[in-house]
Amino acid sequence: MTANRPDPARGATRTAFACAGLAVGMIGLAFASVPLYDAFCKATGYDGTPRQGPALAASAARTDDSMVVHFDTNVAPGLPWKFAPEANSIDAKLGETKTVFFRVQNTGSKPSTGVATFNVQPGLMGGYFVKIACFCFNEQTLQPGETLDVPVVFYVDPAVRDDSNTAHLSEMTLSYTYFASKNGQPVTAAVANSGSSGTKRDF
Repeated sequence: MTANRPDPARGATRTAFACAGLAVGMIGLAFASVPLYDAFCKATGYDGTPRQGPALAASAARTDDSMVVHFDTNVAPGLPWKFAPEANSIDAKLGETKTVFFRVQNTGSKPSTGVATFNVQPGLMGGYFVKIACFCFNEQTLQPGETLDVPVVFYVDPAVRDDSNTAHLSEMTLSYTYFASKNGQPVTAAVANSGSSGTKRDF
C-alpha cells in the first residue's frame, strides 16, 4: 500500500483562490475606507473636520464665555466665482447657535457648478465646532452673473474648555474652498495642474 500524497495541483488551486479572495477583500476595504474615514472624522472632529449634530438646548449655552470664529473663503482655479462671508469673524458664545451667510457669484459667461470643502484650524478645534446645517458638499449650479446666499448654522461646544489641549484657545478659523464640481465631487486637477492653492475672492 502507498500513503496518500497531497495533490500539488489541488493545493495550488486553493492557494490561488485564497489569494484572489484576499485581493478582492482588500479592494473592498479600500473603497469602504473613504466613507468610513469621512464618517469617523465628522463624528469625532478628527483632522480638523467639524462635527455634525443637533443644536444644544438654550440652557447649555455659556453666556460668560465665547470664541472668536474667523471665516476664510477661497475659490480654486478653474471656477469663475466670487465667494465671501457676510462677516470676516463673529464672537460666538459657547453652545449658542449661530447662523452666518456666505455669498457666491458666477462671474463667468456660462453656467458653472461648484462644490465647497471645509476645514477648521487649529485642527484640535474640529471636535468642538459642530455644524447643524451647511452648504458644504452640496453642488451649486449658477447661471452667468447669478448670485446665491448660502448659510452655515453651527455652535462651539462648551466642552472645549474641559479639554486641556483647547481650554486656552480663544479664536478659531472655519475655512471653505469652492472647487469646480463633477458628479458631486470637487475637481482638484485644476489645482494640481496650475500649481496654485486657490485664490481668495472678495466682493
